[in-house]
Amino acid sequence: MSLNPLTRKRLQRFRSIKRGYWSLILLALMLVLALVAELWVNGRALIVRYEGKTYFPTYGAIIPGDTFGEEYKYETNYRALKDRFAKEDRGNWVLMPLVPWGPQDSDFRPGVSHPQPPSGEHTHWLGTDVTGRDVLSRMVYGFRNVILFSLSYTLLTMFVAVVIGCLMGYLGGAVDLIGQRIVEIWANIPFLYIVMIGISLVPADVGTAPRILILLFIMVIFAWTTKAWFLRTATLKEKARDYVASARLAGAGPLRLIFRHILPNTISTLITFLPFTVAAGITALTALDFLNFGLPRPTPSWGEMLHVGLDNKDAQWIVLSAFGGLVSVLLLVTFVGEAVREAYDPRKFTTYR
Repeated sequence: MSLNPLTRKRLQRFRSIKRGYWSLILLALMLVLALVAELWVNGRALIVRYEGKTYFPTYGAIIPGDTFGEEYKYETNYRALKDRFAKEDRGNWVLMPLVPWGPQDSDFRPGVSHPQPPSGEHTHWLGTDVTGRDVLSRMVYGFRNVILFSLSYTLLTMFVAVVIGCLMGYLGGAVDLIGQRIVEIWANIPFLYIVMIGISLVPADVGTAPRILILLFIMVIFAWTTKAWFLRTATLKEKARDYVASARLAGAGPLRLIFRHILPNTISTLITFLPFTVAAGITALTALDFLNFGLPRPTPSWGEMLHVGLDNKDAQWIVLSAFGGLVSVLLLVTFVGEAVREAYDPRKFTTYR
């Protein structure tokens, strides 16, 4: 499908804004690396060669230690197994990821107390936290959790805003009047307090996945109001255009008018909101995690790392890592948002020029 000339101009304008363009490329690269984090940050081995057989533990089922000649039946400690194979020198070997620590792995070594500062000797490049977990590993998995949560939050929020905003703008009349009053009331409800109250009411025995879905649902139902208001205004404006009247005279029904004509011409409003909604999702989730009302423990999260770091001020590497990661990602998202906003600025590119 070919893009129309106006869209091509906007994309060219976005690519010309180097700061936003390269920020988007970097964010996309970070997301891809986070999605395959098990291949480079993981306590499980990538490949194990033992007694002529090859094992791939990374994405498979748990392999007990006695499979490789250990004396226990719980999951294999691949770091210790690698050291053992190296000492035996019998042709068996283990290939570990670049960072051989999972987000829940604790480095319990005799005579070592935690938190420990960054150390290359034990491959803790950003140190450990109070329970001996690798900070870099939790940073990577925390980024994956927060960015996937924020993207889901953004898409669901936009979907609700589009449905409600377009209906208000297109139908008008009583629907628009009642909708405006609902949006005004809903927008003044304190968002974070409601989320905190809602999460605190969730029973403790609820699993991790349901708790995350409940948190996502609560955040979405209180975040759509501003976007819906802008979509209503954009729909009202487009509905009054001559091309909509012509389509209606040609026999187009309401759904075709909304989805084929009105909504594509309001897409610039949606796109300019996307990066800032992602940033809002990241900050909201981090704040909730910091207050222990976000992702359930011990799920890796930057907010939880900030909380742990502030409780242990001597371990400044924990706070610096989490704060540095949060600021860096928010800066990249903000740069993308500024570039998108400038690229879609109607004063620069307009159909009436």
